[in-house]
Amino acid sequence: MVTAVGAQRIGRLVRSVPAVRQLKSYQRAWLGKDISAGIVLTGLLAPVGMAYATASGLPAVTGLYATIIPLLAYAVVGPSRIMVLGPDSSLTPLIAAAVVPLAARSPNEAMAIAGALSMAAGVICIVAGLARFGFISELLSAPVRYGYLNGIAVTIIVSQGAKLFGFSVGGDSLVDQSRQFATALGDGQVNTWAVGVGLASVVGIVVLRSWSARIPVALAVVLSGIAVALVFDLGRRGVPLVGDLPQGIPSPSLPQIDWETARALFGAALGVAFVSFADTSVVSRTMALRRHERVDANHELLALGIANVASGFFRGFPISASSSRTPVAEAAGSRTQLTGVTAAAVLLVISYSAPSAFRHLPATSLAAIVVAAAFTLIDLPALVRLLRVRRSEFFLSLAAFVAVALLGPVSGVVVAITLSVLDFLRRSWMPHTAELVRVDGLKGYHELERHPEGRRVPGLLLYRFDAPMYFANAHYFADDLGRRVGESPTPVTCVIITAEPMTDIDTTAADVLRELFDDLGERGIEVRFAELKGHVRDQLLTYDVLTDSSPSRFARTTGEAVKRYIADYGVSWTDWEDH
Repeated sequence: MVTAVGAQRIGRLVRSVPAVRQLKSYQRAWLGKDISAGIVLTGLLAPVGMAYATASGLPAVTGLYATIIPLLAYAVVGPSRIMVLGPDSSLTPLIAAAVVPLAARSPNEAMAIAGALSMAAGVICIVAGLARFGFISELLSAPVRYGYLNGIAVTIIVSQGAKLFGFSVGGDSLVDQSRQFATALGDGQVNTWAVGVGLASVVGIVVLRSWSARIPVALAVVLSGIAVALVFDLGRRGVPLVGDLPQGIPSPSLPQIDWETARALFGAALGVAFVSFADTSVVSRTMALRRHERVDANHELLALGIANVASGFFRGFPISASSSRTPVAEAAGSRTQLTGVTAAAVLLVISYSAPSAFRHLPATSLAAIVVAAAFTLIDLPALVRLLRVRRSEFFLSLAAFVAVALLGPVSGVVVAITLSVLDFLRRSWMPHTAELVRVDGLKGYHELERHPEGRRVPGLLLYRFDAPMYFANAHYFADDLGRRVGESPTPVTCVIITAEPMTDIDTTAADVLRELFDDLGERGIEVRFAELKGHVRDQLLTYDVLTDSSPSRFARTTGEAVKRYIADYGVSWTDWEDH
C-alpha cells in the first residue's frame, strides 16, 4: 500500500513538471519550427553571452556556460513555453560591481565569485517562490524602473565605451568610471585600431537593426570582427582578442570561496535576484498575454531560481529573461522550450568541436554589442511623458538615475526599491479624500471640490476616504475628518462614511477609529457607514470599534444612507428628484 501511494505521488510530481506537460501536448507540426528557431537563436546567443561575460569582468567562455545551462534548466521547470533565459544587460553592472572588487587575483577566482553570486541569487529566488512572494516584482514602479535602467545603461556605455577605445575603466559608480575614462583619454591610451573596429561595429549594428529586425546582428558583428582581425592582424596592433576557449563545459561543482567573500556577496545577490525577477516577470507577462496563456508568477520565480543555481554550478553567472532574444525566438517560429534545448545543443557542439572559433574575435566587437544593447535600455520618451503628465514621478525617476550614478548599481538597486516603496507609502499615507454633496441634475453624490455648486444635506457630512486604512494613514484619516467637521458651515450631527474604497483596516487604524468615534460621540455626532464591505464590517466589530451593530448604522448605498438619516433625524430636505 505504501509503495502504491508513493508511486502515485511520484507520478503526480512527474506530471506536474512543465517539460512533461509540454511533451504530452506536443504536436508533430511544431518540431521543424522549434528546431529551426533554435538554430536561428544560436547565432545570437553565443556572441551576446560572451559580450555580457566580458562586460561583467569575466572570461568570455563563462557567457557560454551561463547560456547553455539555464536554457536546459528552464526547459525542464520553466512555465513559459517560449521565454529565453540567459545573460542580460541589466544585470551586467551588478555582476561587475560585485565580482571585480573581490576577484583581483585570477580569472578562476572571478568565475568562482560569479558562480557563487548566481547560486545565492538563485536560492533567494527559490525561497521567495516557495513562500509565494511572486508579487515582489511589483515593488519596482515604472518611473523608478525607468530611472534605474537609464542609470544602468549609461554605466554600461561608459565602461564598455572605454573598451571601444582600447582601454578599461574600473570604479563602483558612474562618476568614478567617467573620471577614469576622461583621464585615460587625456593620457593618450587610445588604440586607434580598437576605436575603428569598435565604432564600425556599433554603426553596423545600428544600420542592420534599422534595415531588418530578422538579421542576426550580433553574429554579423562577430564574423566581421574576426575577418577584420585576420586581414589586418589586429593582435599585433595591440587590439585585445578573445583567444581560444576551453573545450566543452566544466563539471558541476560548488564555487570555492571563503566565508568573508560569501558575506560580501549577499547584498549583491539580493539586488540581482530582484532585478532578474523584475525583468523576467515583465517578459513572462508580455509573452503570456500575446499568446493568450497564463503564467504563475511564483512558479516563474522558482524556475528562475533553479536556472540561476544551475548556472552557478557550471561556473556561469547570474541570468534573467531576455527581452531581446525571446522575441527573436517567437519571430523565428518557436512553439515550445524545445527551441531553447536545440540552441543549447548547438552551443554544446560548438564548445566541444570548435573551441578556437573565437580565437581572433576582437574584444571591442563584444563591447560594441553590449554598448548597442545598453542604448536600447534608455527610454527618453517615457521620461518626457512623465515630465508632461506627472512631474513628481519624473523627479522620482531622476532620483533613481542619480542613485545608480553616484552609488553604483548594487546600492542603486536598493535605493530604487526603497524609492518605490516610499512612493507607495506616500500615496497611501495621504490618500485622496472628499466631502460629497448633492448636485442638481446629476445622479448620485459628487465631490464638493469639483462641484462647489453642490448642496449639503443639513447636519450631515458625507465623507469618502480613498484607501485601505492602516497604521500609516489612520491619523491622517482622523485629522482630515475632524478638520472637515470643524470647518462645516453648519453644525454636524451625523457623519456618513462612504466606505467602498476601504478594503482593509488593521489594528492600529482600529485603535485610532475607536478614539475618533468616542470623541465624536461625546460631541453628539453619530457615525454611520455606507457601502461598507462585509469583511471590513466584521473587522470593525471584531476590533470593538463599533459596539452598536444595528442596521441603522450601515447602508448598502450612499443614497439609502442619506434617506435613512433624513428620516431618523427629521431633517427638512427637498431633493431635485422629488420635483
